[in-house]
Amino acid sequence: MKKPAITRVPVENTIAARWSGRAYDTNKSVSEEQTIALLEAARWAPSCYGDQPWRFIVWDKNKDVASWQKAFETLVEFNQGWVKDSPLLFLIAADTQFHHNGKPNRWAAYDTGAAAENLCLQATALGLMAHQMAGFDADKVRQAFAIPEQIEIIAMISVGYAADVSTLSGEVLERETAPRARRELGELFFSGAWGKPVV
Repeated sequence: MKKPAITRVPVENTIAARWSGRAYDTNKSVSEEQTIALLEAARWAPSCYGDQPWRFIVWDKNKDVASWQKAFETLVEFNQGWVKDSPLLFLIAADTQFHHNGKPNRWAAYDTGAAAENLCLQATALGLMAHQMAGFDADKVRQAFAIPEQIEIIAMISVGYAADVSTLSGEVLERETAPRARRELGELFFSGAWGKPVV
């Protein structure tokens, strides 16, 4: 299923094609080369001082089902209902201290978001589907995987090949088939002063 973004003017196709689907093909795994490509895309994101504060954990169901399952169990029930068919899970986290001087890095989450989006766009370019999630228990993840306190846990991302939406049902199916929507440009972007719509 494809749901390209509807834009006022054309944008890069990879950006328009990226969307957060939930129907994953349980029979298709993501190769090691594809996984490395996702991480390379994230690695080359911009960051303050070039500090690269992002720290990801990769859980591959086909290589280490026990670790994947442990991560899966930290998801909220709704997300578990469809993530179960996804072969890859990523934890997206950020080091809150600069590597070069040990001082607090207040841009760590911003930079890590850029790395996460690079991963998602690379997934789209590879014919994969990535879905970013906030619906998980960060404290459980921290405890289960011994993540240091200075690391801010931000999100999880599932990645895999898209399946037919007929594999879904109920509320998940409704969300999957609903039209994509965004606020109007003028609600979000201003020209010269706060609140003055750019278009």
